[in-house]
Amino acid sequence: MDSSEALPPPPPIIPANFVPTKAESGKASKAGKEESQTKFLPMVRRGVGTKGQKIQLLSNHFRVGVGIKDSFFFHYSVAMSYEDGNPVEAKGIGRKVIDKVYETYDELKNKNFAYDGEKSLFTLGSLKEKKMEFTVVLEDISSRRVGTHGDGHDSPSHGEKKRMRRQSQSKTIKAVISYAAKIPIQAIADALRGQDSEHFQEALRVLDIILRQHAAKQGCLLVRQSFFHDNPRNYTDLGGGVQGCRGFHSSFRPTQGGLSLNIDVSTTMVVKPGPVLDFLCENQNVKNPNLIDWTKAKRVLKSLRIKANNIEYKISGLSDNPCRTQKFSMKDGKDSNGEPRLIEITVYNYYKHHKGIELPYSADFPCINVGKPKRPTYFPVELCTLISLQRYTKALTNLQRAQLVEKSRQKPNERKEALAGSLRNSRYGNEPMLRSSGITIESDFTRVEGRILQPPRLVVGNEESFIPRGGRWNFNNKKLVKPMRLERWAIVNFSARCDTRFLCNTIKKCAEMKGIYINPPYQVFEEDGRSRRDPAPLRVERMYQLVKSKLPGPPQLLLCILPERKNSDIYGPWKRRSLADEGVATQCIAPTKINDQYITNVLLKINAKLGGMNSFLSMECAPSIPLLHNEATLILGMDVSHGSPGRSDVPSIAAVVSSRKWPSISCYRAAVRTQSPKVEMIQSLFKPVPSNDGTEDEGIIRELIMDFYETSNQRKPQQIIIFRDGVSESQFIKVLNEELIPIIEACKYLDEKWSPKFTFIVAQKNHHTKFFKDNAPDNVPPGTVIDSQICHPKNNDFYMCSHAGMIGTTRPTHYQVLHDEIGFSADDLQEIVHSLSYVYQRSTTAISIVAPVCYAHLAAAQMAQFIKFDELSETSSSHGGTTISGAVHVPQLPLLHQDVANSMFFC
Repeated sequence: MDSSEALPPPPPIIPANFVPTKAESGKASKAGKEESQTKFLPMVRRGVGTKGQKIQLLSNHFRVGVGIKDSFFFHYSVAMSYEDGNPVEAKGIGRKVIDKVYETYDELKNKNFAYDGEKSLFTLGSLKEKKMEFTVVLEDISSRRVGTHGDGHDSPSHGEKKRMRRQSQSKTIKAVISYAAKIPIQAIADALRGQDSEHFQEALRVLDIILRQHAAKQGCLLVRQSFFHDNPRNYTDLGGGVQGCRGFHSSFRPTQGGLSLNIDVSTTMVVKPGPVLDFLCENQNVKNPNLIDWTKAKRVLKSLRIKANNIEYKISGLSDNPCRTQKFSMKDGKDSNGEPRLIEITVYNYYKHHKGIELPYSADFPCINVGKPKRPTYFPVELCTLISLQRYTKALTNLQRAQLVEKSRQKPNERKEALAGSLRNSRYGNEPMLRSSGITIESDFTRVEGRILQPPRLVVGNEESFIPRGGRWNFNNKKLVKPMRLERWAIVNFSARCDTRFLCNTIKKCAEMKGIYINPPYQVFEEDGRSRRDPAPLRVERMYQLVKSKLPGPPQLLLCILPERKNSDIYGPWKRRSLADEGVATQCIAPTKINDQYITNVLLKINAKLGGMNSFLSMECAPSIPLLHNEATLILGMDVSHGSPGRSDVPSIAAVVSSRKWPSISCYRAAVRTQSPKVEMIQSLFKPVPSNDGTEDEGIIRELIMDFYETSNQRKPQQIIIFRDGVSESQFIKVLNEELIPIIEACKYLDEKWSPKFTFIVAQKNHHTKFFKDNAPDNVPPGTVIDSQICHPKNNDFYMCSHAGMIGTTRPTHYQVLHDEIGFSADDLQEIVHSLSYVYQRSTTAISIVAPVCYAHLAAAQMAQFIKFDELSETSSSHGGTTISGAVHVPQLPLLHQDVANSMFFC
């Protein structure tokens, strides 16, 4: 690199005694859109960690040089409209219009520009005028009609047909390009030095748009910053007419080492191209097209693009009647007055008699409609072919998801080679806008220094302790640290295949080895085979009637054997009846193979659900981190689970888990609430409602703090550490001010004089940074932490690979410390995070993210099953709920029975 491309030095390290400040109302950075309401801003980095054995790594960040720093990007807004003044809204047309403007007019001819495909265009240097209008004619507009059939179509005259085709395929569009803003490229260098710059995000956005435009010109499918080529080698079949398509993610990132290009392998789901009938048969798992459910077909085909008569169309729906009887009006010459004569004809007869096309399959099937509601245009389904690279946005089945995960895996070396190939094939060095902006991209992976933290010491039964190796351990010749006595329990069997005698013997043998005292089950309740075709709630009700008629009293546990693994419709109704109505702990299994290892893992979950403990950290007994042990400390894990893609009527589920029995950090309980669909911010943290005495807080935080107080010798937490999952960088200010503030308010509502200190950390798994060993084929070792070079130049963040990546390439968790009043050093906080990956009671491995976040995800997923089987029918309204103005009714979850509410039911 020459001096013109020199990267700015890393930002100065903030002194360790730095105290975070709250931004005064109205004085927040302009980056926050609601400055007047902003109280908290993300903190800056105070320092970096030093503990651990150093290790040299490579990351999938590629160094970027910024050569021309005194130039400007000029932002222009783009507005497009048809001749009648209606705005152009169809996707994909914008790029065609701008390309036509470029070809037709001189104003853009000698200008390098980047267009986002919608309403923004950027140039290096200004255009001649601040506002320009262009008129273009598109001959091949994507939503065109061919004029062969449908309501009000042309007559069969050959000359008229050609003329109508020309008219219907062309559209006149007016494009207005207006100056909006000027963005200095210098803003990039300023931000990388740690200086605030209101233009930095805009400048970075321009660079990312350049990458998107570059991919669009190559015919890629664009999914945000991920790009997918239509190459047979990129596809893998997932079943059900769905394919996984492998592409790559590419985006610019600010780092301590300067600007970098982050490139990663990315996978999206696409519809399998080919005949529509073939797709529907595969999607619905039927062999004969006569078995297709056309109601389901209408939902899945909506908005997909097809090719018919060698022209592309967008599906708007299906005809109401079969092709044989679906009629439309067609011109048939002229009447005696010279006016066009219209006749009614079926789609089937039109194709058979006017086109000479036999339709052996389509006669009794609905037609594909590519027109508008009041002006339909029909095609027989067997003449329609789905085009390639169309995203499949419906929820995947469990089998499809498993196939996607399995076929997307790449070993570290394979992924490294794929990333280097992606960068080479992208040929960013030839991109005119990047070249003229002085942007250069190095081809070598960025070298970073990581540190391998020492794993925490674990305590198990008989006061035995050990240090796990390689992020894994087992209970061979070891007993659980706090085994429970299982005296009253039973088995309910919904499966005809399970050998319950062998299961009971294996459970008894493994339990004794782990120190669990267990009586034989009171009884094995077998489902009547005649009930297996009945609805799941009815099957559960009958089973509970049988159990209650035979047992002398409530059992400690019901072990439920499900008929299918993972997707049994029994699961939701069974969990709801057990946990909400009866207050009985329950463990569901669907064993395909019963052995000691499988049963031991099941016993770990059962022991935790009954209030036992499998292992804990020795640091919970000894004050190895004084900041955690000198003051009562509450740890929260928070997550929001959303419904399936495309379902705007399914409420989101917010879950918060909290530690209890301080100084323990291995024991948790959960509070779960429904909230408005697709809302990411948790709405029920502080919820004052009217009561006889004024108001009462029914929020999540009060419930959890009261539990902590009761289980921690009547101590209120003086420190609260919050781990929040699933929040993107653009939401950091929002989550701080819409979640931390209500948590503080809930504390003040309990006691005005009580002011605990807070640390708020976001844990991100949905990012694209990966790490590789240099000259070694295996994954980075568990406990690896990185907090320099490719981390943010200003924000307090670090990456941690706490788990052993046995399959594929390890995905680190990106921890973003947004707020820290407690005052942790980098080493202490990283040690706490690392240690919290070893307290997960469900397994004998370190996990990839802190256990409280994982538990919150499990609690949300399990409670979501409570309402899933109702499908939000009228039955769910009996549980109460709220209606947000202009939104769907949000049913409340049933309350957990008091006998299980404080348990780790989610384990």
